[in-house]
Amino acid sequence: QVQLAESGGGLVQAGDSLRLSCVATGRAFSSYAMAWFRQAPGKEREFVAGITWGHNTYYAESVKGRFTISRDNTNDIVYLQMNTLKPEDTAVYYCAAGKMMGSKLDSSYTYWGQGTQITVSS
Repeated sequence: QVQLAESGGGLVQAGDSLRLSCVATGRAFSSYAMAWFRQAPGKEREFVAGITWGHNTYYAESVKGRFTISRDNTNDIVYLQMNTLKPEDTAVYYCAAGKMMGSKLDSSYTYWGQGTQITVSS
C-alpha cells in the first residue's frame, strides 16, 4: 500500500515556473514507477511525465523540454519541475504510482494522490 500527497500547486502567470512535490508513504517506494497526470476542466485525465525506479524518464509531447520529473528514493518524494508554463497547462495535477515501468496509461497506475490545482493566467 502506498499513500501519495501532492503539494506545490497555485496560481501563476504564463511563463512562470512551479515545482510540484509528491510525498509517498508506505512500502517499497523505490520499486514503483511514478508519474504525473493532469485533468483540465471538461477533459479526460492525461499523462504528463513518468519516471522508473531506475530514474529513466518519459514525457508527453506537450511538455517535453519544459517539464522535468525527478525522484528522491531516500526521502520517498517525486518532483515535477514545470518551466515556461502556459495557460493550457491549467489543470489538477495528480501523482500516481504503479509497477509497470514506462507506461503512459492511467490504468497502469495503482495508487493516486488527491491532486493539486495549477492555474496559469495569460
